[in-house]
Amino acid sequence: MTNIIGNTEWNGMPMPRRLGAIIAVSLGVFVSVIDSVIANVALPTLAAEFDISSANSVWIVNAYQLALITTLLIFSNLGDILGYRRIYISGLVLFTVASAGCALSSTFASLIAWRAAQGLGAAAITSVNTTLVRIIYPRRMLARGMGVTATVVAVSSVAGPSVAAAILSVTTWHWLFAVNLPIGLIAFALSYRFLPQNPVKVEGRRFDWRSGVMCALTFGMAMACVEGYSHGMNMHIWLVLVAVTVVVAWRFVTDQLRKPMPILPFDLLKIPIFSLSIVTSICSFTAQMLAMVSLPFILQHTMGYDAVSTGLIFTAWPMVIMVVAPVAGFLAERIHAGYLGLTGLSVMTFGLVMLGLLPDNPSDFDIIWRLVVCGMGFGLFQSPNNSIMIASAPQHRSGSASGMLATARLTGQTLGAALVAFFFHWHEGETTMTPLFVAAAFAFFGALLSASRINLPLPEGLRRR
Repeated sequence: MTNIIGNTEWNGMPMPRRLGAIIAVSLGVFVSVIDSVIANVALPTLAAEFDISSANSVWIVNAYQLALITTLLIFSNLGDILGYRRIYISGLVLFTVASAGCALSSTFASLIAWRAAQGLGAAAITSVNTTLVRIIYPRRMLARGMGVTATVVAVSSVAGPSVAAAILSVTTWHWLFAVNLPIGLIAFALSYRFLPQNPVKVEGRRFDWRSGVMCALTFGMAMACVEGYSHGMNMHIWLVLVAVTVVVAWRFVTDQLRKPMPILPFDLLKIPIFSLSIVTSICSFTAQMLAMVSLPFILQHTMGYDAVSTGLIFTAWPMVIMVVAPVAGFLAERIHAGYLGLTGLSVMTFGLVMLGLLPDNPSDFDIIWRLVVCGMGFGLFQSPNNSIMIASAPQHRSGSASGMLATARLTGQTLGAALVAFFFHWHEGETTMTPLFVAAAFAFFGALLSASRINLPLPEGLRRR
C-alpha cells in the first residue's frame, strides 16, 4: 500500500536559499557537461596518443554515454524513493573520484573504465537535476529555471573547447580531466549545505531491483546493438545480439506495464504532450551529437585546422545558446512551446544543411556563422521543451520525468555518436559531410513533431497568462 505524503502545495524555495541551491545544481551540471565536451574536442588528440583508429576513439565518448543511459532511469527512480538530494550528492562524489582516475590513466583500457565510472556519477547527477530545478523554483518561474539550466549547459560547452584548447597547447591530455576536481568539490559542499529534501514522497514504496537490472540490460543491450553495427561487428553475432535484446526488452516492457509506478514511466508516456516532447528531444540531440562529433574530424582531417583552432571555433555554437536559452525560457511563459520548438529546430536544420555545404577551403567566418545559426535554433528549442516534460508530470513522479528527460538526451547523443562511427566505417575512415546532412534530417523531423504539439494544452505553470 502506497500513500503520497508531504507538502503537495510546495511552490519553490525562498531567497536567498534558492540562490545557493541553484548554484549547487548548476555546478553539478557544469562539471558533467564540460567533461563530455572536452572529450569530444580532444578525440583526434587521444586517438593519436593511444595509436587507435578514429572510429575506436569514439569509445571515449561512448563509454561515458553508455554508462549514463543504462542507469539514468534507475537513479531517477531511486530519487523518488530515497531523495533527490541524496542521489545528486552521491553522483557528485563518484564523478569527482572517477575524474581523478581518468587523469591518472596510462592506457586506453583504463581510461575507458574510468570514463564509464564517470558516466555512472553523471547519471546520478543528471537523473535528478531538472527535478531539483522544479523544487527550487516557483511554478510560475519553471521555464526561467530551465532557461538557467540550459544557459549553464551552454556556458560549460563554451568553456569546454576553450579549456581543451588551452590545456592541449601547454600540457598533456591528462589535465583535461583533472580540471573537474576543484569544481566537483565546491559543488559537493554547496549541495550538502543548500539542496532540499523531497517535498513529496510515496510512503511504503521500495525500489524494485529486478526491474532495475532489466532496465539496465534493456538499454545497455539496445545501445550495444547500435554500437556493434556501427563498428562493423560480425553480422551473425550482431543478429544474435539483436534477438536477445528484443526478448529482454519485451520482458521488461510487459513487466513495467503492470506496475503503478514503473521505472520506465509508461504512466507519463500516456500524456500526449510529454511523449511528443520526449521524441522531439531525442531527434534534436541526435542531430546535435552528429555534428559535434563529426565536425572536429572534418575541420582537422579535411580542412587542416589544428586542435587548438578547432576548440576555439567550436565555441560559437554553445556561446549563442548561452544568450538564447534564457530568452527562450522567458518566451515560453508567453508563447506555446510548440511554436518555439518548430521555429528553433527549423533554424537548426538550415544551419546544419549549410555546414554540410561548406566550401573546400572555408574561412573562419564561413564556419562560425553556420555554427551560430545552429546554436540559435537549438537554444530556442531546448528550455521550453524541457519545461513541458517536467511540468507535465505529477510532483511525486518528478524524478521519473527528470530521468526520461535525461534519457531522451542521452539516447540522442549516443545514437548520434554511434552514427558517426558507422559513417567512418562506411567510408573506410574517410571524413565526409554525410553526418551533417543526416543531422539536418533529424532536426527537421523534430521540427515537425514539435509543430504537432501546438494544438495540445500546456501543463499548469506554463499556460499563457
